[in-house]
Amino acid sequence: MKILGLNASPKGKESQTLRLVKSVLQGAEAEGAETEVVDIYNLTIGYCNACSTCYSTGECTFIDDFPDLFDRMMGAEGIVLGSPNYIDSVTAPLKAIFDRMADAIHCQMFNGKYGCSVCTAGGSHQGEVVEYMNHVLTALGATVVGGVGVAVGRDPTAIVKAEKQAFDLGKNLVQSIRGEHTYPAQEVIHRQRRDYFRQLVKYNKDRWAHEYDWWVQMGWMNEGE
Repeated sequence: MKILGLNASPKGKESQTLRLVKSVLQGAEAEGAETEVVDIYNLTIGYCNACSTCYSTGECTFIDDFPDLFDRMMGAEGIVLGSPNYIDSVTAPLKAIFDRMADAIHCQMFNGKYGCSVCTAGGSHQGEVVEYMNHVLTALGATVVGGVGVAVGRDPTAIVKAEKQAFDLGKNLVQSIRGEHTYPAQEVIHRQRRDYFRQLVKYNKDRWAHEYDWWVQMGWMNEGE
């Protein structure tokens, strides 16, 4: 089982967010998973320009590090997102990655994957950022198992308690992938999203050939009919 962690902090080894991401991965390792962490500030990720080429061909016109990163994400059963709070949202490189994944959302490519998110903040709104990252995971088709947010500006020692929570989150992530925890409410959401995107892709099948073919290959195009 492979768990991939994305650290979206610019502070490298000094990153508090990285501490939380690593704690999640350590919890996953304690449950027997193989883990990898990627510092996305070391990557070159171009900004989506809404050309829609990925919808029709499955390929992006940019030549950068995104395809390799996406392949790593697709090769993992679990995804961990980590970002500091930058004005009540994620940092720019992580948002750039999200914006490049519209095709993956249309195709619900993270179906069957599980994920979670962690966030550090100076003073507040870390919970909202965790919720946003988890929302993106859900939009991609993944099942979310939880999140950890911590404000360290007023209490630098708070990170220690958060690391323990993140460790437990990592264990829960692997247990969920093994089927030890279920999320029936999210299963309903996933079915609703597949119903929506099935109709969207079917309606645009002449323009979005790659996406239509994906749905057919996955056996989802006539699901529920």
